[in-house]
Amino acid sequence: MIRFEDVSVTYDGALEPSVQGVDFEVPEGELVLLVGPSGVGKSTVLGAVSGLVPHFTGGTLRGRVTVAGRDTRTHKPRELADVVGTVGQDPLSHFVTDTVEDELAYGMESLGLAPDVMRRRVEETLDLLGLTDLRSRPIATLSGGQQQRVAIGSVLTPHPKVLILDEPTSALDPAAAEEVLAVLQRLVHDLGTTVLMAEHRLERVIQYADQVVLLPSPGAPPILGTPAEVMAVSPVYPPVVALGRLADWSPLPLTVRDARRRATDLRQRLEGQDCNAALQGREAVLDLRLPPRGRDQPQWTGNSDESAPSTPLGATATTPRWFRRKRTEPTQPSPHTAEVQALAVTRDRIQALRHVDLTVTPGETIALMGRNGAGKSTLLNTLVGLVEPSAGTVHVGGAVPHRTPPRDLVRKVGLVPQEPRDLLYADTVAAECTSADADAGAAPGTCRTLVSELLPDIPDDVHPRDLSEGQRLTLALAVVLTAKPPLLLLDEPTRGLDYAAKARLLGILRGLAAEGHAIVLATHDVELAAELAHRVILLADGEVIADGPAADVVVASPSFAPQVAKILAPQQWLTVAEVREALA
Repeated sequence: MIRFEDVSVTYDGALEPSVQGVDFEVPEGELVLLVGPSGVGKSTVLGAVSGLVPHFTGGTLRGRVTVAGRDTRTHKPRELADVVGTVGQDPLSHFVTDTVEDELAYGMESLGLAPDVMRRRVEETLDLLGLTDLRSRPIATLSGGQQQRVAIGSVLTPHPKVLILDEPTSALDPAAAEEVLAVLQRLVHDLGTTVLMAEHRLERVIQYADQVVLLPSPGAPPILGTPAEVMAVSPVYPPVVALGRLADWSPLPLTVRDARRRATDLRQRLEGQDCNAALQGREAVLDLRLPPRGRDQPQWTGNSDESAPSTPLGATATTPRWFRRKRTEPTQPSPHTAEVQALAVTRDRIQALRHVDLTVTPGETIALMGRNGAGKSTLLNTLVGLVEPSAGTVHVGGAVPHRTPPRDLVRKVGLVPQEPRDLLYADTVAAECTSADADAGAAPGTCRTLVSELLPDIPDDVHPRDLSEGQRLTLALAVVLTAKPPLLLLDEPTRGLDYAAKARLLGILRGLAAEGHAIVLATHDVELAAELAHRVILLADGEVIADGPAADVVVASPSFAPQVAKILAPQQWLTVAEVREALA
């Protein structure tokens, strides 16, 4: 169905090809996973299938790419639209209409399908992707994950023979990601749809792949094989494979189920080891002026009218919310980096947050988790002053964010948004870094050093729009980190990052936490939360439903537990690094 014949792509102005020696075939009715570190050319390979490379991006394509017998060199993207459906890394760039239902119908209308066919397929897709309640919503009011589901749905409705997906689950919560991947598997198995997908979160997708194509480094020829064969040699691999390598399992497991069947001996070796040591090590960086945090169970609430209040570390919430007195201004400086009391936010007649109480302590790292549309991004935007509370109070560093001038607020709190383009406006990476150093009053080269630590291969003279999604995110993160604000907010910070880049990010964030910076991140990356967070807060429909130590909250949740926790349960190990340290 898809055939690459000795393909290389060189972009205008580049000295070396972005990809070269690409020669493989994707049979009809298979799901093929394209993997590799950030910046090796995965998006370029996908773009060559849809015709966007080189017809839209420019550059020179050598070799031949055919899709259903059509040569992409002589067929422009519009001439492939009836065969190929594409979802890129940025859902917003795909949308043409204003509402969910109209967007799902637009592709079919462009192909001239009958109205009754369009109506039936829209209803089917709304049900398949859990979008029924959002059908009339303006796309601009949706969360990032909801927008990603709409983008996927818009290419499913025309029933293309080939689907090209670039990071299709990057903004989805774990349950929504499973739903989308189950739909793709059904299309492959039942309808013979061919899927070529690039994804960094291999723990989500590796078990669905028929074949894996590995791009090991920029310009290197791809390696093709079964998932087990490629994972044995790949520089990027999910935690379940990392645990299998550590335990010397052969063949390597690709699913939690396979790993659990082999983990009996490993559990016995870990029996009696202190699985709390890693958590205690994380807590060692916290401000010792506050009472030490215990290993209490998370606070749950089953009453929709009552939120589970978030309390200072070591404190106990025993006073019901409705019995508390109105908060008064403190007469002495607060020991907290941020304080939220009875926060409610209504946006476009939608109750985004309700009855949220939260304290953030210097040196603490908090992971906000929950399904798409739960209110995570709204809470971050409120803390940084982009959204005004409808009720309740928010204080960051003693200031009210939405009433504080940006030039003053930037030294108290910084936000890395889901869309890094919102922070990037210069023509080159070097210019962005120079501007960031000046805005933060930092020494020249501070921002550039951070960029190099996260993704070493980003050149100075490249335009930010020419970077991959992960590289743009890295640059935006470096811009915000340059000012080293006491409170750092990150919205899906690992979206588009490979495992190596994520590990570098973890090192930087741990260093900032050790220096006393508080970090609050909204994420669907359960592995990130397991590695980094002292505390996890679960949100649902704008309310806090759980707030407690990371191990207690994620292990108790089948949706948000990391792979290692599922494999080694009931023992509370969260990461491969913890297991490796215990065995040593």
